[in-house]
Amino acid sequence: MQPLDPGEPRSIGAYRLLGRLGAGGMGRVYLGRSAGGRTVAVKVVHPHFALDDEFRARFRREVEAARRVGGEWTAPVLDAGPDEPVPWVATGYVAGPSLTQAVTEHGPLPVHAVRVLGAGLARALVAVHALGLVHRDVKPSNVLLTLEGPRLIDFGIARATDGTASLTSTGVSVGSPGYMSPEQILGKGVTGAADVFSLGAVLAYAATGTAPFHGDSSAALLYKVVHEEPELGALDGELRDLVAACLAKDPAARPGPGEIADGLAVAAGASSGWLPGPLVEQISRAAVELLHLESLPEPPPAPPEGAASGPVAFSSPAVGVFGPPIEPGPPGQAPAGWAPQPDGTPTGPSQAPGNGFSVTAAGGRQGRRVSCTLALTVAGALAAVTVGGAVLLDQWRDGAGGADQGDTGARPPAATASKSPSPSASASAEVDEVPEAFLGTWSGPAVERTGLPHGTLTVTFTEGGKLDDVVRTTTSISVLGVSVECHGIGKLAAGSTQRSLRVEERTDPERPGQQGQCTSGKAGLVFTLDDDGTLRYRSDEDAAGRPTATLTRKTG
Repeated sequence: MQPLDPGEPRSIGAYRLLGRLGAGGMGRVYLGRSAGGRTVAVKVVHPHFALDDEFRARFRREVEAARRVGGEWTAPVLDAGPDEPVPWVATGYVAGPSLTQAVTEHGPLPVHAVRVLGAGLARALVAVHALGLVHRDVKPSNVLLTLEGPRLIDFGIARATDGTASLTSTGVSVGSPGYMSPEQILGKGVTGAADVFSLGAVLAYAATGTAPFHGDSSAALLYKVVHEEPELGALDGELRDLVAACLAKDPAARPGPGEIADGLAVAAGASSGWLPGPLVEQISRAAVELLHLESLPEPPPAPPEGAASGPVAFSSPAVGVFGPPIEPGPPGQAPAGWAPQPDGTPTGPSQAPGNGFSVTAAGGRQGRRVSCTLALTVAGALAAVTVGGAVLLDQWRDGAGGADQGDTGARPPAATASKSPSPSASASAEVDEVPEAFLGTWSGPAVERTGLPHGTLTVTFTEGGKLDDVVRTTTSISVLGVSVECHGIGKLAAGSTQRSLRVEERTDPERPGQQGQCTSGKAGLVFTLDDDGTLRYRSDEDAAGRPTATLTRKTG
C-alpha cells in the first residue's frame, strides 16, 4: 500500500481512506475504513468512464448484480456510488497477496494448494454464473490468497465496460490476453465456459509459475490462444488432465465449474493449512500491519489550483492514465532456482510487462482523443474493434496482481537508471541548433510509466534551429491487420544541450492522425544520447502515461 498523494481524496462515501492499494485500467483502488471500523477496498472508476451515460447505467446494473454474489470464495460488494460524479464501489478487503504476487515472490504453489485454489475458484464461479453473470477477467491478479482459501474479486464490475458506446473511444476492453478464451478473443458469444477456460489458465500458472500460452507480441499470444495447444510444463496426472480440459478450444467440451469444484474438493480435502509457510507468514504480517494504519502520516497539502504537473485529480475533467493495477508492495526476492515468468503477458527483448495499451484523453464528453504520441484508441488500443465484420480485441492486459503490472508487478526502469556520460562544460552548454549526433531517424518500443506498452515510436531529427520544426514523431501499432498511427512535430526548447535535447511537441498538421484518435495538445519531450549509442526518450504528457523509450538509430 502507498500513502495518498496530494490532491487524492481523503474520503469516498462513508469511508475514510487510509492509503492507495493500486491502480488499473478500471481506476484506482484505495484502502478505506468505515465509521464502524470495517476495512474495505474502495475502487474509484476511471474518470473517463464517468463521461459515458451508457457505462453508468451498466455499472449500476452490474453493481446490483454483484451485491447478490455471496459465498466464502468471493470478496462481497458492500456499498457503491454509481451516480456520484466519479462512480465507486466498496468491497470487503482481503488482507492477502494476489496469486501473481505469491508466485512471483515464492514460486509455484504445491499440488495440494493448487487443488484447493481450483476448488475455491470454481465455487466462486458457480455463485457468479448462478446469477447470470460472466466474470470475463479471471486471472492471477484477480485471485487473492487467504489462510482460509482463495478469493475471486472484480466480478461484475469489469463487465460494466463491455458493450458501452464509449468502448470504441476509451481504449478499454475486458479480459487479459493470456487468460481470455478463444471465443472472447474472436468476439463470439461469451458464456460461463469462458471463465472455465480462464480458470484452467490460472491453475496452470499457479502450478508451473508460467502461463500456458506465450508470445513475444500481443498478436502472437492471441493467435496461440485461439489456434495452438497450451504448454503445461511439468503438470501431470489428474491435475494436468483437468487443466487441459478447461483449456479446450470448444466451449462445449469444457467441464462446468460445479464439476471442477466437486472433483478438486474431494482430492484436496480441508483447506486449512493449504498454503506454504512463507505465504502464511506474509498474510499474517499483512493482517497485523492493518492495526498500525492509523499512525500513517498525513500527506502534504495539495498544490494550489493551476499548479503545474502532477497526476490529474479525480475532480478534473481531464483524464489521466491509470494503467495496470499496481501490486501492493515491492516484490520480494525469488527463491533460489526459481525464475518467475510473466503469467501471460507478451514478452520480448524490449517489451515491458503490462496489461496492454492504455489510452486516455483530456476533454469532455465529445471529441476525446489520445495523445499524439500514442496511436491507439479503444479501436486501436485495448478494445473490441470491428474490422470488416470481424471483432478484434486490441487491449492486451496483464495478469498481475494487486499491483498488476502486467501480472508481473514490474515497472520499466526509471530514466535515471540509464547510463549517461557526465557532462563536460561544452556538453552542458545550451545549443540553438540540432547537434549532428542526433540527425537521422531513430526507433524503438515505448512503455508507459505504469509498464504498459505504448506502441512503436519513430523519431526523425533534421537540421535547424529553435524557430524550425526539427523533430517529427510517429507512434504506431499494427495488430492482426489493424494499423493506427499518430504523428507529432516539434521545435527545440530552452535547455537543449549537445547530449540532451528538449522539444515542445504538437500534432503534425501535415500528417493528421485518424479521426478522433490523436490529441491536438502539446507535450514536452526530452531526448538524451547514451554512451552505447542509443537515444533515451521521455515525455511529460500525463494523458499518454508519460511514456519512455530507448531508441536505436535507423538512418542518419
